[in-house]
Amino acid sequence: MRLEDAKKHRKAPLDTPSNLGSNASKDIAAALTALLADVFALYIKTKNFHWHMSGPHFRDYHLLLDEQSEQIFAMTDDMAERARKVGGTTLRSIGQIAKLKHIEDNDADFVTPEDMLAELKEDNLMLTQRMRETHDVCDEHGDVATASLLENWIDEAERRTWFLFEATRKI
Repeated sequence: MRLEDAKKHRKAPLDTPSNLGSNASKDIAAALTALLADVFALYIKTKNFHWHMSGPHFRDYHLLLDEQSEQIFAMTDDMAERARKVGGTTLRSIGQIAKLKHIEDNDADFVTPEDMLAELKEDNLMLTQRMRETHDVCDEHGDVATASLLENWIDEAERRTWFLFEATRKI
C-alpha cells in the first residue's frame, strides 16, 4: 500500500476494503442495517411477551418464546458484522432502530397468550419477507456470503413461524 493510500485509510477508519463496489457496499449495508433494526424490534417484542406470558400454557409458551428470542438475538452480531465486512456501517443507537424498524411495538398492559403468539407469527412472516428482499439485493450485487447467511436466517424464521402457527391452531 502506498503512503498516500495509508493516510486516506487513517482518515476514514470505517472504510473497510471490499471488492463488491461502492454501490454494492452501500446497498447491502443499508439493507442489513434496516433488517437488523427489525431483528432487534422482534427480539424485544418476543422477550416482552415471554416476560408477560400467562395462562394455562404458561410454561410451554414461556419456554418457546425464550428459545425463539435467543435464536433471534443470535443473528444480531453476525448481521451487523456482515454490514461492516462489506464496507458499510450499521446501527449506532436505539433511536436509529426506532427510525428504521418495520415491526410494531406492543406496549399493551395485557395481551392474551393467543394474541401474543399470533402477533409474533405475523412479525416473523414479515421478517422473512424483509430477509428475502435483502437476499435479492445481495443477489443483484453478487454477494454470496451475505446471501448464504440470509438463507439460514430465513429457514430459522420459517421454523419460528411454523411453531407459532401450530401453537395457536384450533383443531
